[in-house]
Amino acid sequence: MSENELLTLEGVTLNIGGLAAVADVDLALCPGELVGLIGPNGAGKTSLFNLLTGVYPPSAGTIVFRRDGVERHLGGMKPHAICRAGIGRTFQNIRLFRNLTVLDNVVIAQQQTMPYGLASAFLHTPGQGKAERRIRDASMELLRIMHLDGKSGELARNLPYGEQRRLEIARAMATHPILLLLDEPAAGMNPTETAALTELIAWLRKEFDLTILLVEHDMSLVMNVCERLYVLDHGIVIATGTPAEVQHNPKVIEAYLGEEAADV
Repeated sequence: MSENELLTLEGVTLNIGGLAAVADVDLALCPGELVGLIGPNGAGKTSLFNLLTGVYPPSAGTIVFRRDGVERHLGGMKPHAICRAGIGRTFQNIRLFRNLTVLDNVVIAQQQTMPYGLASAFLHTPGQGKAERRIRDASMELLRIMHLDGKSGELARNLPYGEQRRLEIARAMATHPILLLLDEPAAGMNPTETAALTELIAWLRKEFDLTILLVEHDMSLVMNVCERLYVLDHGIVIATGTPAEVQHNPKVIEAYLGEEAADV
């Protein structure tokens, strides 16, 4: 475990119903990295994200997150506390507030930054008004970045699938993360949308000084944007390395990529 690492997992295990969804995983992220987490369906990738965001506590092992010289052990922390600590995420299955507007979906994610309490909210103080305008402006800026500002008043459920994916990223960004977890952000996108998303992820990382951990099945996105990869199979890390190293790893070819991918 290094103090230079933003996130460190050591021996992390998650048992569900007597089965190990995640088994003795070691993983580390340094500030500013863009790292991919790949593997076949059921390999434990989303389960690992759920451990990192407090959906499940680990059955064993430690998860340490470092920010501004403060170490936080994430095991046992609630999801809202982990979010406030600086970890944001999207979901494999889109979880937007479908009956709210595009803008309101982002504004709600920003509520945790409001500097006033319950009394101010009821009294409608000047400070509350300023904070609400600031949050609305910041939310519109995020929608502009995601090319969704022209649809701010539409209901989220009416957006095409690819735009819903981008809205979920905007909502995650609204929590002001320093570590962003993206769970299959290209799922359901066509090749043109995926190419645009690849550029967007790289831009977000640079513009907002983010560290990103990415779960994705689209190998064109993974190979183009990730610096390092971890490969999970049946909850176990079977390989780590650069995309090129992983692409030619016999264990990975057998478990996941197939011979065709190794020849790309």
